[in-house]
Amino acid sequence: MLPVVIVPGLGNSGPQHWQRLWQAELGGDAHAVEQADWDQPDFTDWLARLDMVVAAMPSPPVLAAHSLSCALVAHWATRQARPIAGALLVAPADVDSDTHTPPETHGFRPMPLSPLPFPSIVVASSDDPFVARDRAADFARHWGSRFVDIGPAGHINTDAGFGAWPLGRLLLDELCLI
Repeated sequence: MLPVVIVPGLGNSGPQHWQRLWQAELGGDAHAVEQADWDQPDFTDWLARLDMVVAAMPSPPVLAAHSLSCALVAHWATRQARPIAGALLVAPADVDSDTHTPPETHGFRPMPLSPLPFPSIVVASSDDPFVARDRAADFARHWGSRFVDIGPAGHINTDAGFGAWPLGRLLLDELCLI
């Protein structure tokens, strides 16, 4: 299996979040990006920490990002040439929108809209409080990503009732096979 880099978003992913459950399930094949401050993100530091984890991988990894970290991955891809096998970008927070995201995310503006240099899947819900469904679809189109709308599913996190999230795991596995 390819290595998987788990990239939690604002506030981190708690122990019952699908990201942390996948990390435990995948064992040594999964590596999480751990940020110094999950609640007051420093854009430069978050970029550096993502790059450090990716650089340490023995082979090109698949990224599994949630929320604010979808913007982080998009920014990182415009600045780095490290090989990536693919990216699962779940519930991308609309950092350009004052209505959808809090002020602490504004350091990640503007959202990059360049094609990603690796295969990717954007997963969104129709009632995510942090991004309008059509805006998430626009991100996918600009990034050259496959778009998966899972219907009304909130922010696709623990608060929305997502634990192990089998559909997401199937999508991750699909990227690991590309």
